[in-house]
Amino acid sequence: ITDPQFSTPILNVTAAVGREATLTCVVHDLGAYKVAWLRVDTQTILTIQNHVITKNKRIGITYTEKKTWQLRIKDIRETDRGWYMCQINTDPMKSQMGYLDVVVPPDILDYPTSTDMVVREGSNVTLRCAAVGSPAPAIVWRREAGDNISLQDGEQVSSVEGPTFTIPKVNRLHMGAYLCIASNGVPPSVSKRVMLIVHFPPMIWVPNQLVGAVEGQRMTLECHSEAYPRSINYWTREKGDIVPQGGKFEPALIDNAYKVVMKLSIKVVSLADFGAYKCIAKNSLGETDGTIKLYTAACLYADVAVDFGDGVKFSGGMLFQPPATN
Repeated sequence: ITDPQFSTPILNVTAAVGREATLTCVVHDLGAYKVAWLRVDTQTILTIQNHVITKNKRIGITYTEKKTWQLRIKDIRETDRGWYMCQINTDPMKSQMGYLDVVVPPDILDYPTSTDMVVREGSNVTLRCAAVGSPAPAIVWRREAGDNISLQDGEQVSSVEGPTFTIPKVNRLHMGAYLCIASNGVPPSVSKRVMLIVHFPPMIWVPNQLVGAVEGQRMTLECHSEAYPRSINYWTREKGDIVPQGGKFEPALIDNAYKVVMKLSIKVVSLADFGAYKCIAKNSLGETDGTIKLYTAACLYADVAVDFGDGVKFSGGMLFQPPATN
């Protein structure tokens, strides 16, 4: 009588959580002997011949012509990872083992992963992202809008690798949404959005602090401000009176994130409109202002000489009036 033998080694199997895994044991010349599957680490008998012994309803067995014995595990869990033994009840017992590796797609943990952050400009900020999975996930940080990330040495990069990301002396340019992306080769990759909000007091700069105009002209004064939280913006005259909206004055704000362009249009400049104007920006962190002086621009007199050709020439004085601005 020929003793039974294993035809081929058991191939190791890799399966994702939730899927099904099959370990195959091929035996020839089994005769009256029996084949069993066991879990090695717990020495638990799972199946004997075509009977399932374990109470684990996810375990199944199929066989063909008393030659190929397939251990099937449905709805794979991480706890199923380990060595499995195919055993023949000869004397001495014959066995061989195969390994089931269970891979798990990445998952980002709520803690200690950073939540949305509000910080003062100039402070140091560390963004954290913790993820689990098998294999261990790799973590990459990117800006949601696709902008580059500014590093401490001034280098601009598209992404930063690692679970923590530190921004020393954060400034308003760092404000925005950051994505923590975790991947380990097991789909799907996952990401978490962390909003970084930078607070700073208002600042104002004035493109033209001295503006000349003549009576009857349309004129627009302009200031630029930056602030977060968003500032309250308005105009005053030199004595502190707030410039009203409507009538001859047309205040306008062009708002873009933390940047604001303040415009004050005077439809028809009159004598009473000359003097100083203040553009003011204030938020919970402070207040600042800029000053523009609107002065009377007398018509300019200049001596000119023009040669039109063919002996036609002109020389004399001409008056020039400043052009209107929108």
